[in-house]
Amino acid sequence: MKNTLKIVNRTEDIVLIVMFIAMVSAIFFQIVTRFVFNNSSSWSEELGKFLFVWLSWLGISIGHRRKEHIKISLLLDKIKGRARIIIDAINELILIAICGVTLYYAVFLMGIQWNTPYAGIKISTSWGYLSLVLGCGLFIIRALIFFFEEVKLLRNYDASTEGGRS
Repeated sequence: MKNTLKIVNRTEDIVLIVMFIAMVSAIFFQIVTRFVFNNSSSWSEELGKFLFVWLSWLGISIGHRRKEHIKISLLLDKIKGRARIIIDAINELILIAICGVTLYYAVFLMGIQWNTPYAGIKISTSWGYLSLVLGCGLFIIRALIFFFEEVKLLRNYDASTEGGRS
């Protein structure tokens, strides 16, 4: 399981780096053609936006993996021991529910948008919604892993030795 996760993590990182390079290149091309040649192309601007959406939705999974999402933790930082573990586990369940609803509607939108193309890049808009499906799917997998880690911490918690985290 850990080896599979390492492969997924590495693949995700590489895909995002390639997408970022492609996005910057498309936007750079758009700027050059617009200001140097006085003739802009619609596909490069649309491709840049498309890749930005993909980067954003796949990026939520990486942000969760690294625990780097913005959160207000003023009160949470004051809670220690078993209560903190329980709150963290509940937090993961809430995130799973939110991403589950988003995933459901993304799949629904993919179905109804299949025959609607982007004007500039001439591909189905469903490809844009696929970024939500993959991003939320990966996020849910990571959140489930973190949830089960919290449950394991809770089971092994020993208040006398502060066996959980503080």
